[in-house]
Amino acid sequence: MNTRFPFADWFRNSSPYINAHRGRTFVVLIEGEALASERWEPLLQDLALLHTLGVRLVMVFGIRPQVGEALSAEGIAPRRIDGRWVADGAIMRHVERIAAELRLKIEARLSLGLPNTPLHGVELTVVSGNLVTAKPLGVRNGVDFHHSGEVRRVRSQAIAELLSQETLVLLPPLGYSSTGEVFDLDAADVAQHVAMGLGADKLILLGDAAGLHDASGLLQRQLTPQEAEPLRRQAPPGSELARHLGAACEAARHGVARTHLLSWHDRDALLGELFTRDGVGTMITQHRYEQLRRATLEDVGGLLELLRPLEERGMLVARSRERLEHQVDDYWVIERDGMIIGCGALHAYPDACMGELACVAVHGDYRGGARGDLLLAEIERESRRRGFTALFALTTHTTHWFLERGFRLDGLEALPHMRRDSYNHARQSKVLLKPLT
Repeated sequence: MNTRFPFADWFRNSSPYINAHRGRTFVVLIEGEALASERWEPLLQDLALLHTLGVRLVMVFGIRPQVGEALSAEGIAPRRIDGRWVADGAIMRHVERIAAELRLKIEARLSLGLPNTPLHGVELTVVSGNLVTAKPLGVRNGVDFHHSGEVRRVRSQAIAELLSQETLVLLPPLGYSSTGEVFDLDAADVAQHVAMGLGADKLILLGDAAGLHDASGLLQRQLTPQEAEPLRRQAPPGSELARHLGAACEAARHGVARTHLLSWHDRDALLGELFTRDGVGTMITQHRYEQLRRATLEDVGGLLELLRPLEERGMLVARSRERLEHQVDDYWVIERDGMIIGCGALHAYPDACMGELACVAVHGDYRGGARGDLLLAEIERESRRRGFTALFALTTHTTHWFLERGFRLDGLEALPHMRRDSYNHARQSKVLLKPLT
């Protein structure tokens, strides 16, 4: 249906995510390269928008390019080992100065409330402080790293209290020791430990790359830590990819539900990832957000939504809510982020040692991804487990799909007696049979 205002449909489709994100805790890393580009203000505006929608935000920012530029201007060439520079006294002075300057710059922009600006009317309280405790890297392989450090502990309770007061917490890549020293930290490491300490719902890493791609250039939308770890090991030590994948994998293993790898170059990446079903980047998660499982009564509403367009086109026989509720134990569903996008049923005829593959359907937006094959394989496994010797299907529109998957055309006599008696002669469905032995 056409609409005068295309954004209205987007807004309607994003409403479940607006509701789902309210009250959730997100830790967002913005690398220093983004803060040195023209993209930094739109990014802050999007963070302010998330705040107005009730998201609890911790922002961690990087400073590497700014420090590198300052060091080059003074002719200082920092010593680098495995991607970390050795932060001696001269380097640390620049690190502290630039971290303070960028913090003030970010706070100032998040305070902007002039009319005709995106932050008009938004009152954001931004707080930073000694919320990350650090320890020195010390001497490694004979090299004294001086003020280069790593996270020892995050003051999670203090941060959580600030978030409960609707405060945006802003953290530079610095840590403080019990001896009163300041240490240079990796921003990704800070973001990872803060997300783990808070048990954050999301860790969002905004870097140079637009997610991860396979060898053919196809975006990999979802990976487990086990799948992402080889990519981390292949990345150059200290590279942004290595740092981000390391943080993502560790966070996932320690209870952070989802880590998102996005590009700050894309003006719409942050909102596109959070408020659309498929997102725009790569997500690292321990648990698949698209899963095949047995249906429950709670899925009946989603099944009705999925099947209605196919029933209206005559591809499937109409099924009432009562029928679906009665037969729900026969169904498998593919759920994607709370939405039923595929289903299939196995109706048993044990006296004939046969099963009927019925109601195979995939949402129009998700066809072409082998989800039908996934449903068929699962139903074949269940049929064999029950000792069935054959699987049959009735179809009016998708004969070739079944033929390509090992079914053969047969006659009504091949059906179990009970199914033959209930055959709808008006539809003239084709009978397809697949032996399972």
